Amino acid sequence: MISASHLSRRFGPLVAIDDLSFEIEAGEVVGFLGPNGAGKTTTLRILAGFLPASAGSASVAGYDVLRQSMEVRKHIGYLAETVPLYREHRIEEMLDFQGRLHGLSRKERKLRIPKVLDRVGVLDRRRQLVGHLSRGLRQRVGLATALLPDPEVLILDEPTSGLDPLQRIEVRRLIQDLAGQHTVIVSSHILPEIEAVCPRVLILSKGRLAADGSQEELVRTLGGASHVRLEVAGHAAISGPGIEGVSARLRELPGVSEVEEHSLDDGYTAFEVSCEVDLRREVGELSNHEGWTVRELSWRKATLEELFARIALELDSEPVETGA
Repeated sequence: MISASHLSRRFGPLVAIDDLSFEIEAGEVVGFLGPNGAGKTTTLRILAGFLPASAGSASVAGYDVLRQSMEVRKHIGYLAETVPLYREHRIEEMLDFQGRLHGLSRKERKLRIPKVLDRVGVLDRRRQLVGHLSRGLRQRVGLATALLPDPEVLILDEPTSGLDPLQRIEVRRLIQDLAGQHTVIVSSHILPEIEAVCPRVLILSKGRLAADGSQEELVRTLGGASHVRLEVAGHAAISGPGIEGVSARLRELPGVSEVEEHSLDDGYTAFEVSCEVDLRREVGELSNHEGWTVRELSWRKATLEELFARIALELDSEPVETGA
């Protein structure tokens, strides 16, 4: 459905995107995640046919975005970060104007406009002036405009930017409702937005593809080890097997890859037991058998947030792909 091959875009000496390649299948909901300036908006503008690439190629629904730009636009709905709406229009007038631009007949517009307005929850406001709407409602109208031609592909650039928490939840639910009916690309620098609606994530960093895969795959392969944290009273480690002995016993447990110990200021010792699965039961049973005085026994799993933060800070990391 969407293909990008070695895309690059330069603005003078500035490299906005650099040798970017990926494939998106029909029906996928994919999140473009990255810090501000990572190249997300530039990539989406190229895919939408609004900006030519400096190098490389891209296609949408089988059409080349450079040579067949008008055909590409027939298959996409594009919601820009700043929603381009005419403030002096009433909502239904705005949609009628957009429908004519898309080449929809009067009959098609009469059927589609109420349908999309109802879908985004503003049908009862159809006679209101766009200029009198709140930011959240304007975002809904922008989404209705993108949905109007019933496109195969929806490209949503920072769809919740500038919204309050309640408005973000509402727009997020709208996007979730679109899943399965359209191929959707959602760009954001706000991690919870991507986590909530996008099974697959492409993380961009400094114009390059830093990671590509499902959330679970990325966390498992790139997010670092999960671990059980055990805190025991210092006297248990000293009078018993000693700190090294406790670590050795923990390393004997099946599934443990590494154990790190840290002495705490209050006389307790913390052990970080790296493992792929939750071993709290096994660690608890061992602690009980050995008579260790346990203050904390907790499970901590690697998160997409940690992965995103690490990639955002390590801008010179090599691109990684999980095979998704």
